[in-house]
Amino acid sequence: MWPGAVRGDPRTMPIIEVNGLRKAYGGRPVVDGVAFAVEEGEVFGILGPNGAGKTTTVECVEGLREPDAGAVRVAGLDPRGDRDELTGILGVQLQESELQEKLTVREALELYSAFYPDPADWRELAERLGLTGKLTTRFGRLSGGQKQRLFIALALVGRPRVVVLDELTTGLDPRARRDTWKLIEEIRDSGVTVLLVTHFMEEAQRLCDRIAVFRQGRVAALDTPAGLIRRSAGSTVISFAPSRPLDDGELTGLPEATTFERRDGRVTVHGTDTTVNAVISLLARHQITAHQLRVVDSTLDDAFLQLTEDQED
Repeated sequence: MWPGAVRGDPRTMPIIEVNGLRKAYGGRPVVDGVAFAVEEGEVFGILGPNGAGKTTTVECVEGLREPDAGAVRVAGLDPRGDRDELTGILGVQLQESELQEKLTVREALELYSAFYPDPADWRELAERLGLTGKLTTRFGRLSGGQKQRLFIALALVGRPRVVVLDELTTGLDPRARRDTWKLIEEIRDSGVTVLLVTHFMEEAQRLCDRIAVFRQGRVAALDTPAGLIRRSAGSTVISFAPSRPLDDGELTGLPEATTFERRDGRVTVHGTDTTVNAVISLLARHQITAHQLRVVDSTLDDAFLQLTEDQED
């Protein structure tokens, strides 16, 4: 368990509540009636194209920006009116974060620890995040992945109940990104609530318990990753090379199949999970072997594109 983490009960009242949130710049609404609730102990994802209102919404949750209308509560606190108290329970990793280049990892951890009356043991955090060997390294000499680990440590050093991670893995190589995902899973397992803003569909699908998809300043959909995928119009595709000829009439009669095609000795069928089961049964009845069988399901990318297809850049 992470230092100072307290496991939450998902059946308790939401730890983050956003209702009717509105924010405009120059008369143009950027956030237009956003509402959602985050349960304690979950990873709640926020997805959306650039300009969809994600960062503005999160900044209102953090108390960095004042909404024009609506209400935001974090553990019952008003992020603006109760800012001092909120800093004791909310950890933040901003979309763009920097430290003094000459500041060492140890100095940064000690400095941030001094901001809290009962901080976590920064040495333990450094060990858990693989920073022990970098304590004397200056910030400017850290790699991108090491900087992100340091920012996670700084967000956790105050023993927060909620941590906001905004575009956490942008710019990281695939290995560093996957290592960071493991860290987020450990943080979630310790009971800390995570509000995650991301552009990576794979990241959201792996980490998030639920996702709010933003579109033009509003929440276009809110569901589990699997639920969002089920909503999409994307199809399941099964393709194979049959060991012997298969009659077209058999393929056109498959349940829920939308199209099929033959190319270079392969058969490709578009449909649903039901179609896949029917194809397998059909092949078994005719004692046909499916060589190089591939099944590709709809993905979170499909759902995201469908929900945000007319979002302006």
